[in-house]
Amino acid sequence: MNFIAFSPHYPPNYLPFWANLRRFGVNVLGLGDAPWDSLRPQVRSTLTEYYHVWNAQDYDQLIRAVGYFTHRYGKIDRLESHNEFWLESDARLRTDFNIRGLRSEHIPAIKRKSEMKKMFAKAGLQPIRGRICHTLQEAHALADELGFPLIAKPDIGVGAFQTYRLQSRRDLEDFFARKPLVEYLLEEQIEGEIVTFDGLTNQTGKIVFSSSMRYGSVMDIVNNQTSFWYLITRQIEPDVEAAGRKIVSMYRLQERFFHFEFFRTPDGSLRPLEVNMRPPGGLTTDMFNFANDIDVFYEYANVVVNNRFDAEITRPYACAYVGRRNAIPYRRSIDEITAAFPQQVVYHGVIDGAFAAAIGDYGFIVRSPYEEEVIEIASYIIEQV
Repeated sequence: MNFIAFSPHYPPNYLPFWANLRRFGVNVLGLGDAPWDSLRPQVRSTLTEYYHVWNAQDYDQLIRAVGYFTHRYGKIDRLESHNEFWLESDARLRTDFNIRGLRSEHIPAIKRKSEMKKMFAKAGLQPIRGRICHTLQEAHALADELGFPLIAKPDIGVGAFQTYRLQSRRDLEDFFARKPLVEYLLEEQIEGEIVTFDGLTNQTGKIVFSSSMRYGSVMDIVNNQTSFWYLITRQIEPDVEAAGRKIVSMYRLQERFFHFEFFRTPDGSLRPLEVNMRPPGGLTTDMFNFANDIDVFYEYANVVVNNRFDAEITRPYACAYVGRRNAIPYRRSIDEITAAFPQQVVYHGVIDGAFAAAIGDYGFIVRSPYEEEVIEIASYIIEQV
C-alpha cells in the first residue's frame, strides 16, 4: 500500500499515525514544505521517501510531487494530512489522482458553515438560525428577525478565529465597516456548554471509536486569552450520540476521523454547531489514548490496512486538557502540580505556537476514574494568585 502523508512533520504529535502505518508495512511517502534536514530523526526514519516542495500552497508543486510518487511506486492508495489547513488540498489531490477518500465535491458541505446548516436540517436536527449576510442591509434585516446579540463568523473558518459578538446595531455597522473580504455568517447567539461527538469510522462507514467532550466558549478563550480546560467524559449522552450518528450517516463518512460540536442549552436542548472531518485539535488524539488505555494511532493504521479496530473501548477514565497562559500569574508552579498529583497528571509540556492562541502556552493532561476529581485538579492548576 502506498500512503502519502501530507505534512508529516506537523503537528508533531501526529507522528504516530505515520509510524504505525509503517509498522503495518505501508510505504509512507512524505510530502511537505519543510526541508528534509529540518525533519526530526523520528520523522525521517518513518518515511519511505520524502518529496520537498518549496510552497505547499502552490498546487502545481503538489501535482508534480504526487505524479513523481505515482511514477516511482505505482497507484497511490491513500493521501492524508489529518489537518484542517490542508483539507481542501488533500481532497483536490485525491480527486485528480483518483485516490480513495473525501473528494473536492465534498468540500463545500464540510468547510462552509452555511452548508453544514443544510446538512443538519436534512439529518432532522435543529441548526442555529442565521445566514450569510453580504451587505449591511441584509444584516440589519437578519437583526430584525433574530435580535441581538449576533455572532459573526467566517463561513469558511476553523474554531473561533475572526469570530465576533455583536451586541447592537452600532456594533453591526462597525463590523461591516471593517469586515474582512470573506463571506461572513451571522447567527443568533446560543447560550450553553459545547459538547462534542468525536470518533473514527471504518472503511464501510461503521463507527469503530467514539468519544465526547465538554467545554466552554472557544471564542471567549481566544479573544480574551484566558486559561482553558476541556474534558473527555466517561459517558456519551444518548442524544449527543444519536445526533452524531445521524451526521455521520448523512455525510457517509468512511475511514475518517470526525469532530462534531453541539450547544447544550440551559433548557437541555441540543443544537448542532459545526462539523470537522479530522481528529479534534491540540492534544485531543493523545487524550483519546489516556482516557481509554488504547493506541488510537495504531488502530487508525489497522483500519486503513485491515479494516479492523481491535481495541476494546471501556472508557475507564475522565480525561482533561488544562492550558495555562504565560501572561497569567498562577498560584502554583508546575513542580507543585506534578508533585501533588503524580498519578493523575499523565502529561505536561510546552504547547506549539500554532495551537497556543486557542489552548494555552503550557498544557497538562489529567485523568481519573472520577470526573469530579479531574475538574478539581483542573481548577487547582489554573488558580491564579
